[in-house]
Amino acid sequence: MMRTILFSILMLLSCRLHASRILIPMDETQKNHLKSYGLAFWVLQQEGREVNWLLNYKGGSFMIAHTPQTESECKIRGVSYDVISESEANSIEATISNPEVNMNVVKLLTAPKIAVYSPKTKQPWDDAVTMVLTYAEIPYTVIFDDEVLTNKLPEYDWLHLHHEDFTGQYGKFWSSYASAPWYQNEVHEAEEMASKYGYASNRELKLVVAKKIRDFCLGGGFLFAMCSATDTYDIALAAESTDICGPMFDGSPSDHDCQNRLKFENCFAFKEFMLEQNPYIYEHSDIDVDPRRRGVTEENDLFTLFDYSAKWDVIPSILCQNHTRTIKGFMGQTTAFHKEKIKSDVLVMGENAALGEAKYIHGESGKGTWTFFGGHDPEDYQHLVGEPPTDLNLHPNSAGYRLILNNILFPSAKKNKMKT
Repeated sequence: MMRTILFSILMLLSCRLHASRILIPMDETQKNHLKSYGLAFWVLQQEGREVNWLLNYKGGSFMIAHTPQTESECKIRGVSYDVISESEANSIEATISNPEVNMNVVKLLTAPKIAVYSPKTKQPWDDAVTMVLTYAEIPYTVIFDDEVLTNKLPEYDWLHLHHEDFTGQYGKFWSSYASAPWYQNEVHEAEEMASKYGYASNRELKLVVAKKIRDFCLGGGFLFAMCSATDTYDIALAAESTDICGPMFDGSPSDHDCQNRLKFENCFAFKEFMLEQNPYIYEHSDIDVDPRRRGVTEENDLFTLFDYSAKWDVIPSILCQNHTRTIKGFMGQTTAFHKEKIKSDVLVMGENAALGEAKYIHGESGKGTWTFFGGHDPEDYQHLVGEPPTDLNLHPNSAGYRLILNNILFPSAKKNKMKT
């Protein structure tokens, strides 16, 4: 009996010593999907290391060369993993390479440099992207108008737009929060920033910032935005030659014909939208769906990811990797997008078809790409101003947050020109 036990232990050790790969499954067997992305990012930060992203294999698994340090890091982060032999890895890759199987292998070679465009002072709401980056232990740099206007954007590969209002209307919070100290501080800081760079209003400053971000994309940058940073970005570009802000926002009345002077050709994603010019209505345009839409509740508010060919439609396949195709909906100042307001060349990757809503969209601009994701927080259905941030320790397998992290690793795959 003792000999049998000793033999089994020796065999296990022998297999471990000859093992050459670590497989990180991303299906339902994974204990912590979110930290798995952080582990993959950590490997890319190590000199000479690479990650194989196995598209559609067990939920978009990662395969990494085995080292004791990597195995230890998996344990520290609470990431589920399997140590497999070289022959097992070859068998997986052979299965994936079968032309009849909807799978692919994408090599990740470098860790992208990540920037988050956000005010550096505290705001009364959190941000899903910075929360999940912190939870997954992925490093990022906070930048704002100073860095954008002094041409620091090209130093980064990937840019997230925090919940900014690029139209200069301060999120249209005026009617509800004009007397709130945080709102007054935001306005004061924005006006000081505009004055510093010689602009008469925050609206004019944000337009210049929006154009700098557009140039970042045209030059090959990767842009990701959520909630109101999606539609207000396009609205600001469309309103390049007109004033859409009322006097409570920029000290002057809006142009009486501002709707007719919009340039939809400037927009990344949206077309033919109507502005909401009433300052008492908490909307910017009819791009956004009505969050009070009839018959929709937290229980039945869902959206579905499209299923793409991993071998031919590599980019959307990367961006939609998940352990489920049906994901819980969530609200925001911009909750989702009316499909009829989306340009024909934009890729809708997640939608509620019954309601005619797009939740998750993607497109190209010059040498770069952009992705817009409607809603505020994938694990807080109706997040209100002043509420505490979501504790991601309670949501380590969040399908909605996985979509954000797909975008984080996407630049590494794209910059490698999708080599397989």
